[in-house]
This record gives sequence, C-alpha cells and structure tokens, in this order.
Amino acid sequence: MITRKRLAAGVCGLLAAIAVGLLPTPAVAGEPAAKSSPKVELTLDVSGSMRARDIDGQSRMAAAKQAFNEVLDAVPDDVQLGIRTLGANYRGEDRKVGCKDTRQLYPVGPLDRTEAKTAVATLAPTGWTPIGPALLGAADDLKGGDATRRIVLITDGEDTCAPLDPCQVARDIAAKGIHLTVDTLGLLPDAKTRNQLSCIAEATGGTYTSVQHTKELRDRVHQLVDRAARPVATPKPTEGAQQCADAPELKAGLYSDREKFAEHRWYRVAVRPGQELRASVSVGADRAVNNDYGVLLRASTVHGREIVRGAEAGDGRTDVISSGLRYPKPPLASSDDADKPATETVCLQVSNSFSAPASVKTDPGLPVELTVDLVDGPDEASDAAFFGLGHGWWYLIALVLTGLAAGLLWGWISRWRVTVWRTN
Repeated sequence: MITRKRLAAGVCGLLAAIAVGLLPTPAVAGEPAAKSSPKVELTLDVSGSMRARDIDGQSRMAAAKQAFNEVLDAVPDDVQLGIRTLGANYRGEDRKVGCKDTRQLYPVGPLDRTEAKTAVATLAPTGWTPIGPALLGAADDLKGGDATRRIVLITDGEDTCAPLDPCQVARDIAAKGIHLTVDTLGLLPDAKTRNQLSCIAEATGGTYTSVQHTKELRDRVHQLVDRAARPVATPKPTEGAQQCADAPELKAGLYSDREKFAEHRWYRVAVRPGQELRASVSVGADRAVNNDYGVLLRASTVHGREIVRGAEAGDGRTDVISSGLRYPKPPLASSDDADKPATETVCLQVSNSFSAPASVKTDPGLPVELTVDLVDGPDEASDAAFFGLGHGWWYLIALVLTGLAAGLLWGWISRWRVTVWRTN
C-alpha cells in the first residue's frame, strides 16, 4: 500500500534527481578533450556566365554576393568557415591555364565577418568553370581533424575542364574515407548541370538543390552551414577482408567501407552470452548501374556454419539497397557452462550483385554503410519477457472479454426494449 509519506518521499527523490541532472557538472580530470570545430568551405563559381541578369532582376553574381553576406552574418560561432572560388582570375582563352583557376579566397578558420565580406565584395565574373580542380582544392583546404567537413559548391553551369570528371573526383574523395560531404547548388541549371551536380552530391552523401531566387540560395546555404554545426552520427571508416580470419573486429557503431562490384567482404563481431547482435547494411549506387541487383548480409560461425542471413533485391528504381539481421545468443544455461568461451566470434559477410555498363568506371567501389549494435537479448524467465509477448496476450484476452461483455449487455438492452415496446 502506498502511504502519503512514501508518496511524498518518492516525489522529493524525483525532484532531487531532476535538480542534480540540471546542475552543471564540473570537469573531471582525465576527460577527453573537446571535439574540434566543424569545417565548411563555400566554393563559388565566378565564371563569365555569372554575369547573366536573370535572378530577381539582378546578376547571378550579385545574388550570390547578397546571399553570402547574409549567411556570413548568421554563421554559428563554433564553425570554421572558408571561401574558395573557381574562374575568378583568368580572363584568357588558354584551357590549361583556365582550368587551374581556383584559389582560396578566405582561409578555413574562425570567421572574421568583416574580412570575409570584404573579400567577397571584390569578386567579378571572369573565366572558366574548373569544378573538378576546385573540389580537389577545397578537400585539401579542409584536411585534418576528425570534425564534420562540408563543401558547399555553388555554380550556374557544368564543368568546362574535361577530361577531369568532377563526379569521379567526388567519388575519389569519398573513397578516401575522410567523411567529407559535398552539397551542390545549381543556379538556374540546365539538364546537364543538374545531372553533374546531382552525381557529385550523391557520391559523397550530400544533397543537390536547384536555385531560382536569391532567398532560396541564402536559406539553403545557411541551412547547410547550420547542419555542419549540428551533425548526425559520422560513420567510422573500416576495410573488410576477403575472409573472416583476416576481418577487422567491429564494436557497436556505424561504419563505412567501399566494396567492388559483385564483391564479398567480411567483418567480425564478438557476441557475449545473453546479447543480441543486430546488424544492417546499405549499399549505394553512386553511378549508373544495370537493373536487377541485390545485397546480402550473412552471419556465420568462424567454421563457416550459417547462423542467419538477410537479403534484399532491387530493380533499378532506387539508388540505395539495404538489408539486416538479428542473432540472439542464448545465455549460459548453468554454472557448469562457466568453462565455455565467454564470447562468440560472429562473421558478418556483406555481398552485392551490382553490375554496370562497360562505359562506367567501377573504381572506386560502391559506398557501404554498416551498422552494428549489441543489446541485451530476450530472457524468457525475466519479467521483461513476460511483459513483452505476455503483455500482448493479456491485451488480446482483455479485448475478447470486453467484446463479449459488450455483446451480452447490448443483447440484454435490446430484449428489454422489445419487452417494453410490446407491453405498451
């Protein structure tokens, strides 16, 4: 029985716990150092086509400058921001020279808003559109550290410096496993520009946006910079092996890898008695692939005996395909099992059946994202298990009884109404 004293004590304890949680905790010696600040580099096309006056009655360059100034005012204090240009300096017709025309206008670091705005104000539409070299330069500007890194590319046209394919450059950047995302924005883009910018974004896990107005440009750039300051979980790079014996051992977490077309890769996970292994994998088609493909995630013992598998097939309608599996390892049955190994090594095999047309480069491989989680497995003897499935049965029984009682009551009321009607 709950007395008033016990209730009051419980409430006081709850309030005390909340107060402790809200109070700032002092730093403890030995705590890890604060994470480094996220980095963003705005990469702006300053080629001759930016002179066109078709965005809200002003030139594309003027719209970009206006958007930049407003974004710079709102950059979070913990974001290190830089600015790179392409096509801003060389006015000649020499392709070799024009395709090297990219430079860092403002270095990546703590933002001096006045200095950055002054640098942007000096820009005038000039030359070529070397997107590939600009991406390489921006990636170099952002190197170092383990914080979120993002390139925001703004252009009104496709790259003019073939054969260096900017989409392939983006794939090469992604294949390095440095978790650098490229978001692209196209100013009044044509079909070729849309395709190229979409490819660049998809290769690095970024986004593509078509922009028609100054406000759209400002809002989208601001959103991307703000997203860098509040990142989602970043996958850890890993490299699967050709066989389980050589595979890396993964803890619970999110991992990224690259897998060749129609390749098998192996990873290992240590599962303790009473734990449940939950794993999922996603493979992205970051380039043109043939229809009909699939992905397999298979768990087996170190001796090759299959434990469980998950598989999924696609038909070309999606560019990401995923599968998952669950493996609950039973707890030790008794103290007599104490001499048995405490953990079991589970081999995870990731396979894909992608293929591509002969004209498509297959190197680097396809991006793979692998999630591994280890949780306490279900215990049939525990109250938790009883109030899981058991609770569901009780709900079902309660609903049946309620329905039966309601039916009997309604039948009695109906018979009573008929009797009263006949009496009158």
